[in-house]
Amino acid sequence: MTDYLNRPDVRAALNIPTNIQAWSQCGAPIDYHYSYEGSVWIYPILKAYGYKLLHYSGDTDGAITTYGTRRWIKELNMPVSKPWRPWKTDGQISGYVIDYDNFQFVTVHGVGHMAPQWKRKDVTQMITNFIHNLPIA
Repeated sequence: MTDYLNRPDVRAALNIPTNIQAWSQCGAPIDYHYSYEGSVWIYPILKAYGYKLLHYSGDTDGAITTYGTRRWIKELNMPVSKPWRPWKTDGQISGYVIDYDNFQFVTVHGVGHMAPQWKRKDVTQMITNFIHNLPIA
């Protein structure tokens, strides 16, 4: 794949300028491992001190899945204060949000781990609303 994508004719067909470095595929293996506790232990402490928390996840993220995030949030046994509902940007659904006591979990639709890069306007709106204590949805 690396040899093919770095061929001059392929780079020209993809409109890649000659001053852009050659493409290389990740060579180092990714060592994913399961950690039972992770950082879940910190949330009750942050709640006790009254911190307002936002956690978001791209709903197509293959490395840190929305399902896995929802699972550890469920393990916190926090009461839901506002159920799942869509949030929108420019009239289009940007994802879904659920509220707990001092904690909001937001999905960003159609993106993975780099949600701010691929849904810049949506994520900026979400974070700005959170910071200014405005509803996300």
